[in-house]
Amino acid sequence: MKIMLPRGIRNNNPLNIRRSKDKWQGLRAQQTDGAFCQFESMEYGWRAAFYLLTRTYYHKYRLFTIRNIIRRWAPENENNTEAYIRNVARLTGIDPNEPLGIPSDKPGRWIALGVAMAMQENGTESLDYFAMLRGWEMRLE
Repeated sequence: MKIMLPRGIRNNNPLNIRRSKDKWQGLRAQQTDGAFCQFESMEYGWRAAFYLLTRTYYHKYRLFTIRNIIRRWAPENENNTEAYIRNVARLTGIDPNEPLGIPSDKPGRWIALGVAMAMQENGTESLDYFAMLRGWEMRLE
């Protein structure tokens, strides 16, 4: 019996970033998923995820808490947003209304957020934590 990996893992896109006009580093030349980006490696998928969380959500949109980030990331019309928020807060041990801190000062909190969101999106069995750490480093490139 063949076990089907979660879509985000098959796409090397652990947070299920939607396709858009953005030209992410490491996108596969052929994008066969009509809804979500497909990356050449999991490192590139994590890079894009952490870029979005730390640069776009934190710096551009000024979203500082798990609650505010996930409300935008996983809106009510597509998700059970409150359940998503509760699960990420439980996994990280961070209150959903507590500011996460500046990403460069509190990298562990932002990495934990990314991992918890990936667990919510894909489950826990398929995550490559070493690729996640390499993606965190790559986000500044």
